[in-house]
Amino acid sequence: MIIDLRSDTVTKPSKGMVEAMFNAEVGDDVFNEDPTMIALQQKVANLFGKEAALFVPSGTMANQLSIKVHTQPGDEVICDVTSHIYKFEGGGIAFHSGSSVKLIDGNNGRINAQQVLESINPKDIHSAQSSLVSLENTSNKGGGSCYELSEIEKIAKVCKESNLKLHLDGARLFNAIVKKGYSTIEIGRLFDSISICLSKGLGTPVGSVITGSNEFITKAKRYRKLYGGAMRQAGYLAAAGIYALDNNIERLKEDHDHAQQIMGMLKKQSYVDEILPAETNIVIFKLNKSLKDTDFMAKLAKDNIKAIGFGPQTIRMVTHLDIKPEMMEKIEAGLNKF
Repeated sequence: MIIDLRSDTVTKPSKGMVEAMFNAEVGDDVFNEDPTMIALQQKVANLFGKEAALFVPSGTMANQLSIKVHTQPGDEVICDVTSHIYKFEGGGIAFHSGSSVKLIDGNNGRINAQQVLESINPKDIHSAQSSLVSLENTSNKGGGSCYELSEIEKIAKVCKESNLKLHLDGARLFNAIVKKGYSTIEIGRLFDSISICLSKGLGTPVGSVITGSNEFITKAKRYRKLYGGAMRQAGYLAAAGIYALDNNIERLKEDHDHAQQIMGMLKKQSYVDEILPAETNIVIFKLNKSLKDTDFMAKLAKDNIKAIGFGPQTIRMVTHLDIKPEMMEKIEAGLNKF
């Protein structure tokens, strides 16, 4: 038995999801004739109270399409210094949109309204034009940290008053929703665009969805074609997304509980120097100098437990639907061997 804690992207489709995919009614989505894809996109739009939605192959494409629609070359995007759009999307903001980035040193990946206000450039010819603010909820580098709804509301108010668009990188948004208890409609009304990933905590094999106004999605669909992201009988993937949204949201609490258990195990270890608060399904911790990070991961791997390096002496473990309660004892045994 392999216990893979590297990411929540490693999950395999469940039997029910495979059956839904196998039985999907499909058509050519480039011609807008795939009924299952149409159903998924409408489902996501309805969830967030938006006019339209668009399926894309990856979370990176979802974010980069959104940034492309909201900006012009020479504009500037405001985000946290650890944001996925900045650190883990291959320089896509510069490559695809020709925009620069104003980085904010937030709190475990979360920025606040005052920081946003102070980051808006003056309107003169010497400065890039501030045009977009992007939040990440939950924050990957922040250890799965979540925004409070009240803080998002303050940021949205600053954006509206300053004529800035507001995008949400919601790759793990449903983890935040389950943890904090706010609704998709409450989130939807605050953002001009939202991306959600179906292949992380929700457990599908492929895909993300962006949602926003009809005008936003029309533009995004054109750029999706430009980026090579339009697909044909994609309804097989859409069926997995529909199944995930119907069956795999509430169970995210199990992943959060497992992350808390792992954090409790790590607190007992003398070789652990620091642990970020694990609000949802991501546990990030630092090893002290008594143990090299590469040695730590190699020894865990010998016990069929996989983790991933996340910086110097830093390890990330992510819980997901393939991590079962009976695995907790083996994880603890592996951590206790050092």
